Amino acid sequence: MLRRKSVIAWGVVLFIAWNAILLFFLWSRPPSGTGTLNADELTLEVIKLAQDVELELEKQKTVLKQIERHRGSWEHKGNKKEQSPVPTSEHVQVAEEAGLQKTASLSVIPDVKDIVIPILVIACDRVTVRRCLDKLLQYRPSKELFPIIVSQDCGHEDTARAISSYGDKVMHIRQPDLTDIPVTTEHRKFQGYYKIARHYRWALNQIFHTFKYQVAVIVEDDLEVAPDFFEYFRATFPLLIEDKSLWCVSAWNDNGKEQMVDAKHSELLYRTDFFPGLGWMLLKEVWEELEPKWPRAFWDDWMRHPDQRKDRACIRPEVSRTMTFGRKGVSLGQFFDQYLKFIKLSDQFVPFTKLDLSYLKKEDYDRMFHETVYNAPELRVEELQGNKRMELGTVRVQYSSRDTFKVFAKALSIMDDLKSGVPRAGYHGVVSFLFRGRRVYLAPPADWTKYDPSWS
Repeated sequence: MLRRKSVIAWGVVLFIAWNAILLFFLWSRPPSGTGTLNADELTLEVIKLAQDVELELEKQKTVLKQIERHRGSWEHKGNKKEQSPVPTSEHVQVAEEAGLQKTASLSVIPDVKDIVIPILVIACDRVTVRRCLDKLLQYRPSKELFPIIVSQDCGHEDTARAISSYGDKVMHIRQPDLTDIPVTTEHRKFQGYYKIARHYRWALNQIFHTFKYQVAVIVEDDLEVAPDFFEYFRATFPLLIEDKSLWCVSAWNDNGKEQMVDAKHSELLYRTDFFPGLGWMLLKEVWEELEPKWPRAFWDDWMRHPDQRKDRACIRPEVSRTMTFGRKGVSLGQFFDQYLKFIKLSDQFVPFTKLDLSYLKKEDYDRMFHETVYNAPELRVEELQGNKRMELGTVRVQYSSRDTFKVFAKALSIMDDLKSGVPRAGYHGVVSFLFRGRRVYLAPPADWTKYDPSWS
């Protein structure tokens, strides 16, 4: 038995050593051809190298699984302990019936027609808040069911006058503490982020504790909304109430550029592990969980940390129900020119309240989602870029590391940053989008189990 364990140990050591040498060779090998590469050639070479690494990692993973399988077999022979009873057909039948009963109990989403869903508009010093408010008022179906509350920070009088000009169509409240927040020297340039976090905390406490609402949709003053914005949140509210694996509903698709979404199917909704923000719905019970530990700054990235997310997901649309027009802000236009200004705003009215959205519940959704993704044929990035194998329709591109994800994401023009290991718009590591007219899933291997927070 000792000898068998030694053989296994040496096999693992040799596997790791060989894998390290091989990866070193792949990453350090010179590019094909001779001479200096231009930018396009260099990009293609990096993509090819990343795909070679992915292929080799898959081969090595197979070898490692074989080693693990043999080890289990040998240990089983050497330790004939009492085994757990094999499930009988009776056990399986009981489990299946329990599963069916559980699914059936979740099959009906509660109908909450008269719930009041306030729209909280976060404002500061942009008089262009008018554009945001004009669209909200244009599409609002009911003042009573969707009161609009504008919370203003900064004390900017021109913006205050713009908000007040709407009279009783909106409620105008002002954040009273306009003082600077004590920060370290290196964080002085981030003073704006500290004030935003303070404002959010105060405004959400007003909504949930002063006005006693049970839910809220948060919109910043540089967002324009779609015609079915209110319909979307009205329809998804019951789902948020019932499915405790959800913690928000967002109107935003981070990869929602016009050429990357299916505008003909703007009714499509998805689960995502990435907190999108930019027009999102929050329950009072979730705020009461978050408020005691609310951060002093950078609240949105804090929301994306595993300690807050707790493996919960958000709902997001195929086509965004908000778009941002605010290049000016504390982020100084970060991502705006490259991504945000190209996000498509849905111009269709989808009657979401008349649709069956129960497919978004975790159990049914996960099963269908995984089957769809991993039954899709796998394709290499250069084949996608070359419009090869078009007869396949929906396809999958596989990544196994942070570096290959970023290389492939850039090559396919989706956002390549990760927050605590979660890609934007990703669910179980999978990012869904259109590339040159066909559905693509950028996905980890099928045996993926969890995010690696170091991928950031």
